[in-house]
Amino acid sequence: MKSVTTLFSIIFFSCSMLADVSDQEKDALVKLYQSTSGSQWHVKWDLSSPVTTWYGIKVQDEKVIAVHLADNNLVGEIPAEIVNLVGLQELDLHKNQISGSIPFFIGKLKEMKVLNLSFNKLSGTIPSSICEMSNLKDLELYMNALSGELPMQIGSLKQLEILSLFNNEIIGEIPNSLYDLKTLKILLLNSNKLSGVLSSEVVNMTALENLSLFDNKMNGQVPIELEKLENLKEMNISYNRFNGVVSKDLAVLDVLNMTMLNDKGVAVLLEVTTNRNSAIVSED
Repeated sequence: MKSVTTLFSIIFFSCSMLADVSDQEKDALVKLYQSTSGSQWHVKWDLSSPVTTWYGIKVQDEKVIAVHLADNNLVGEIPAEIVNLVGLQELDLHKNQISGSIPFFIGKLKEMKVLNLSFNKLSGTIPSSICEMSNLKDLELYMNALSGELPMQIGSLKQLEILSLFNNEIIGEIPNSLYDLKTLKILLLNSNKLSGVLSSEVVNMTALENLSLFDNKMNGQVPIELEKLENLKEMNISYNRFNGVVSKDLAVLDVLNMTMLNDKGVAVLLEVTTNRNSAIVSED
């Protein structure tokens, strides 16, 4: 009886090892390996072994659901074949040397929840197709050389909780649709080239905990509606061109105490009042 049980276990284990992803998905991963100099990765893949054994790959129901290759010396571009990973939920390529642009076709990955391409050498604009990833919760593209404006449809990401785009070269105004993201907890847009005002519609972002607009070119009055964001614990909007008067409650949230740049590029502190909800527009 024991030998029968042992034989059954061996057969079951062998079948489990054979349960792998489709040829199409395997080919997509091989293309990623080849296009990012896989032979130079810190942790390489044995392409002759089952995909389930490859470093950073998570498979469920014979579909690749996660690719975690952060800080693994990937050098090259993201291949078009990656869209064949139809069940992909997490793509983390943080801290590598990936260049080129974010491919427009990436929006076809409809199951994506986490997209982290931060700390690479990406350039070009953020493709509007990203806004078609309706399940996306975490979008991190910081520390690249991304340019152009934010996609106008960014507010379509109704489940988004983290948007981290700092240290890029993004221009233009914050799209109005962004203020509709009631699930957003972390919004980091600092060290870009954003302009325009911070809309009073920011009051709609009720889940917001951390807001960073530091080191941009934004202007106008700091909206008093920020005081109504009960979950806001950290804020840094200094080194913009905001003007007027702010309340003490807002000032204490700001890491640099509302230090702004005037028309001459000189650092100045905004006037702070002790009363809540009493900020007024400066006459200057």
